[in-house]
Amino acid sequence: MRKILTLSMAFALSGCTSFNIQQEEAEYLTILHTNDHHGRFWQNEKGEYGMSARKTLVDRLRKEAKIKGHTVLLLSGGDINTGVPESDLQYAEPDFKGMRLLGYDAMAIGNHEFDNPLHILDKQIEWARFPILSANIINKRDGSHAYKPYTILEKNGLKIGVIGLTTIDTVKIANPEYVGHLDFIKPSVAANKVLTEIEEKYSDIDVTIAVTHMGHYHDANFGINAPGDVTLARELPKGMLDMVIGGHSQEPVCMNTLGQPDKDFSPGKVCKPDNQNGTWIMQAHEWGKYVGKAEFKIQGNNVSLQNYQLIPVNLKDSKGKIIGEYIPEDKKMLALLKPFKKIGEGQLDLPIGYSDAYLDGKRDTVRFKQSPLAKLIIKAQKEAVDADFGLISGGGIRHSIEAGEISYKDVLKVHPFKNRITVMNWLGKDLLDYLQVVTSFPIDAGAYLQYEGLSFNRINGKLDNVKINGEPLELTKTYRMSINSYNAAGGDGYPILVGMEGFVPSDKTDAEVLKAYIEKHSPIKISEL
Repeated sequence: MRKILTLSMAFALSGCTSFNIQQEEAEYLTILHTNDHHGRFWQNEKGEYGMSARKTLVDRLRKEAKIKGHTVLLLSGGDINTGVPESDLQYAEPDFKGMRLLGYDAMAIGNHEFDNPLHILDKQIEWARFPILSANIINKRDGSHAYKPYTILEKNGLKIGVIGLTTIDTVKIANPEYVGHLDFIKPSVAANKVLTEIEEKYSDIDVTIAVTHMGHYHDANFGINAPGDVTLARELPKGMLDMVIGGHSQEPVCMNTLGQPDKDFSPGKVCKPDNQNGTWIMQAHEWGKYVGKAEFKIQGNNVSLQNYQLIPVNLKDSKGKIIGEYIPEDKKMLALLKPFKKIGEGQLDLPIGYSDAYLDGKRDTVRFKQSPLAKLIIKAQKEAVDADFGLISGGGIRHSIEAGEISYKDVLKVHPFKNRITVMNWLGKDLLDYLQVVTSFPIDAGAYLQYEGLSFNRINGKLDNVKINGEPLELTKTYRMSINSYNAAGGDGYPILVGMEGFVPSDKTDAEVLKAYIEKHSPIKISEL
């Protein structure tokens, strides 16, 4: 129960008697938070962010909060995996061990926690040694929770319930080989059930928090994405959930005085988080660029936000000047991370080839139009498995390659997911049915089709004039198609090929075959792609 302060007041008025007035004593809670770390355990080439500077900042914020008598929590909105080769090659071991040293209290499971086989996630949970949560990931076999749904944190007399929630888009974003046995159920349904369970089991909970990896979509306009934090807050009974510490949309959630997204926000400026149905919603952009700091007053059933900041971690302006104060790197964190930084560093940076032009892998290219980088990728995959033609979804291309020397590190930025290359042997008439589906995916979607050795027209929604290497498709001829294991297993909504007659897996990874192709065919000439 929240603490009660009893004041005895005697009135000297005739006929009045002494009586007690009970007033609930206020408690204070400081929430520190980050999200969408994506392998950024080390500072970037400009000296921005990094876990060593983050630890210095978090340690200072904890000390300041405790001096004021605040209870302090450090929380994460998930997606620790995938983004930087030094981290990817080591399955984010430096990142999870760094989070342990930072003293995280809990985190949400993000969709990128499923980029590796599940035994890797099990190992990451061991490295972390703090609760890694999701209440809406369910085992299909028996309906049980696949991961820890919530944790109860007791600090300084406060009892805090923290639940985790993961975007239901994970089922199509993640490799189906890893999540096919799991159900990702509606977050508000899972949250309502688990929060009710917490309330029944722990009648004296002071604060309820959801760490989520679902995205913040203003006014619940989530478009082609799965519903996010705003929808969650609106669908739960008012007062059931005090706050959401989010991730996934990778943005600073800052609102203006009219309740609209604050388009003028920049590092160092004031940020007011969103509030929906009495629930505060916060997100700290990405990569550890900021540490969010929220100060709450807790009195009775009222949990009120007193102050909020997004504190930049050595971010620099366009002139290279630090925004705010310089945050030095923590020596203990550096000692932990340096060996991981050195592992494979020499191998990653050695040149493997050369490109005569920029190979564009930007999101607004590979999800909208045919890309020379995609053609290079597919050529490499075709050659690796001796295919007639090949295809991939544009969303699988995660980075560009600059003109000039190409390193293996550049390749791993393009291909961080370690997908294997597979083959599908098609009879022409069955291939035509398959192409009818995959050529229909719209632009601005991860499923958007990139292809090589294939041409076609789509007229009024129907596929026409299909050619393989310039020759008309023959319904009775057999064709050999290269495709990565993610799309072959149904990733991005592609038809499932695994287990079909004619499907042949391989142990070759996308990064491995692209590296080999660049080494063999360098210099890469964009005019020939």
